[in-house]
Amino acid sequence: MLNFKNINIVTVGLFLTIIFLNVQFQISFWYLILPLIFWIGLTSLGSFNFELNYFLKAKHHNHSTDKNNIALTFDDGPHPEFTPKVLDLLKSANAKASFFLIGKNAESYPELVKQIIAEGHVIGSHSYAHTNNYGFLSRNKVTKDIMKSQKVLFDITKKNVQFFRSPFGVTNPNIARAVKNLSLKTFGWSVRSYDTVAKNSEGVFKKISTNLKKGDIVLLHDTSELTVEILEKLLEHLKTKNMNSVTLSTLFIIDSYEA
Repeated sequence: MLNFKNINIVTVGLFLTIIFLNVQFQISFWYLILPLIFWIGLTSLGSFNFELNYFLKAKHHNHSTDKNNIALTFDDGPHPEFTPKVLDLLKSANAKASFFLIGKNAESYPELVKQIIAEGHVIGSHSYAHTNNYGFLSRNKVTKDIMKSQKVLFDITKKNVQFFRSPFGVTNPNIARAVKNLSLKTFGWSVRSYDTVAKNSEGVFKKISTNLKKGDIVLLHDTSELTVEILEKLLEHLKTKNMNSVTLSTLFIIDSYEA
């Protein structure tokens, strides 16, 4: 299995093998750079590719479901202009979704957080500050950041949020340990829209809808008019395919809040 622990074991094994070969056959110690390159390459890949589950296990899909359901998920909200539009579209389509909220945004727009839950959707934490250097924070700082977000969401909803998605999908040992210590359920995605950098809603819609299958988790962001346009097309597409958008708790049959 490709994960941080196993790659460390393999790397140490390669180092020891090269040292042994040097003692027995006087091969160059320069060969020691090879396992180092191997370790750096795979660890870098694992840090920025959430779907590899390199540092921590996350749920990216439920393709074993026997129901024609997918999960629409929205990151980075709540947004005062676009989250209400997203909620209106979901309500019109009788669709449910999951919102991974940034704590400081939730703090600024608590009524939107309450509306999300009141309309049958679920919320998760997407960190408190969503800083650009999130992948370089210490374990203590990551833990404090997540706990601060959890407290904000609890103060607004009186619910202990259990779902978490890391900012940018970045992972490392510090994030993995913080999430494990806080007993959170981590989610990734199987369909990434790149709606934050796209220029054309039709292109993104085609990317998402092509090969969309039951059990998929779709990553979107409720932070732009482009995403609103994409969502409108996508909900119509789901209707024609007799597919339903459900919350992550429904897709995986798990609790989203601690009892």
